Amino acid sequence: MRRGDYATAWSIAAAEQARRDPARRDDHDLPYHLRWVWDGRPFDGGDVLVRCYHGLGDTVQFARYLPLLRQRAASVTVEMQPRLLPLFRDHPGIDRLVPFDVAAPVPPLDCDLEIMELAFALRIPPDAAPPVLPPVPPAHLPPGCIALCWRGGDWDPDRSIPEPLMRPLARGPAVSLVAAPTELPVINPQGCPMDMMQTAALISGAALVITVDTLVAHLAGSLNRPTWLLVKHDPDWRWPVEGMRTSWYPSMRVFRQDHPGDWPGVIARVTNALDRQAGAPRSRAPA
Repeated sequence: MRRGDYATAWSIAAAEQARRDPARRDDHDLPYHLRWVWDGRPFDGGDVLVRCYHGLGDTVQFARYLPLLRQRAASVTVEMQPRLLPLFRDHPGIDRLVPFDVAAPVPPLDCDLEIMELAFALRIPPDAAPPVLPPVPPAHLPPGCIALCWRGGDWDPDRSIPEPLMRPLARGPAVSLVAAPTELPVINPQGCPMDMMQTAALISGAALVITVDTLVAHLAGSLNRPTWLLVKHDPDWRWPVEGMRTSWYPSMRVFRQDHPGDWPGVIARVTNALDRQAGAPRSRAPA
């Protein structure tokens, strides 16, 4: 998947699926991120239930496949994390959107899939499934405002950048997308609210988003905003290890550590890129 060899990845996934015990499908004894849901049954012409068992960013990333699924299914119901529901109420691939409640899961339909299984089930690579997220009215931010996110999920602290290192990037007008107070010179030192629509509005209103590998990256890419992604030396499978572009998000550039732990080197390269951008003609937008 990381090198873009999707045919091989899907053949491996198909072999793994054939070895699975059907009795372990959506196994309640497993944590959600380890469960598998799709057992290979056909979904064409049926009522399909898509369950969102992984992180918020995973749901945003793989929602691009919902319209393609909807073209083949009779209906698509999505059981989604409650925090994301406002973003997806008008999504073109969803007939029925319901909150994911661990105490009251939606009963199975003709075919159930987990949202991250959709690429494999449809056999469609990301460059043939552009991001689809209903537009969000932009927040009123100063011209040229840069939106910054330096904190990822606690489960992988290596994705986060120490806040003081971000200071060279908080130049001119800047806004924080981190849900915590900050000492950086940003226009919202109290932090970004834990609200998806407000976060998406800040992203939509910014001239450039600079973020680590977290939900903010997927929101910014799905909203087609100019985004610079800062990743560790050995990044997650969805990000490249060569080059600066990713087929998941055409508006994104990837800045990767040259060696493990080298956040100062990443920040130096991003700072240089901002310096070059500041000297470019005003008609050029960051990309």
